Amino acid sequence: MPQSAFLSTALDAVRAAEAVINRYYQSNVAVELKADRTPVTVADVEAEQVIREVISMAFPDHGFYGEETGRSQRDSDYLWLVDPIDGTKSFVRQYPFFSTQIALMHRGALILGVSNAPAFGELAYAERGLGAYLDGVLVRISEISDLEQGTLSVGNIGTLARDPVRWARTGALVSSVNRFRGYGDFYHYHLLASGRIDLVLESDVNILDIAALSVIVEEAGGVFTQLDGAPLSLETTAVLAGVPELHARALHMLV
Repeated sequence: MPQSAFLSTALDAVRAAEAVINRYYQSNVAVELKADRTPVTVADVEAEQVIREVISMAFPDHGFYGEETGRSQRDSDYLWLVDPIDGTKSFVRQYPFFSTQIALMHRGALILGVSNAPAFGELAYAERGLGAYLDGVLVRISEISDLEQGTLSVGNIGTLARDPVRWARTGALVSSVNRFRGYGDFYHYHLLASGRIDLVLESDVNILDIAALSVIVEEAGGVFTQLDGAPLSLETTAVLAGVPELHARALHMLV
């Protein structure tokens, strides 16, 4: 795949972050709680710092929105969305379901995504109009078009579970598919983009968790929206992604 300067920079940034993450992984790093009660470690902070340095060196005029350091240069047409360790709880508990997420937004439209899971050993990336790649191989969604034959993966669903109507609709969807699992985090989106599962439902997320993954899924041929079918935004908290036919049926059941 030919690489733009944007993608080359994003890949350089995740590799720099990977070096930091690997240095701290399985070393019993100290954990602090942020104001929202989510954990943060020195690895999160240092990984975001090196990502910011790589991106700022290449594109000093671009905006930056990081999980740990917030937003800067809000008037730029370009905004980098970064979660240095998406899945800090997994990182802290020393199992490999965590990743570095880097996306690029241009005038409100997501145009690039990189998802690197160093301990798991998968790197996915995509650039708008150029396809999606997993470990250097071009990938596509599955050809399954019947919900009853599909596999659904559900991620964080705490908010859905507290809403009786949404919970009932989610249950109806679960009972309609052939197979139901909860792969979670980056992994079920990698599976979706590469045709190994067919539908993903997740709430209790933020845009930094899923921006890069949305580009990857869409460039692989999938659909990625909010739970009501609306496009993603910086305020997104719940999403539905899948093979187009299955996404349409699931959306009809959920709204």
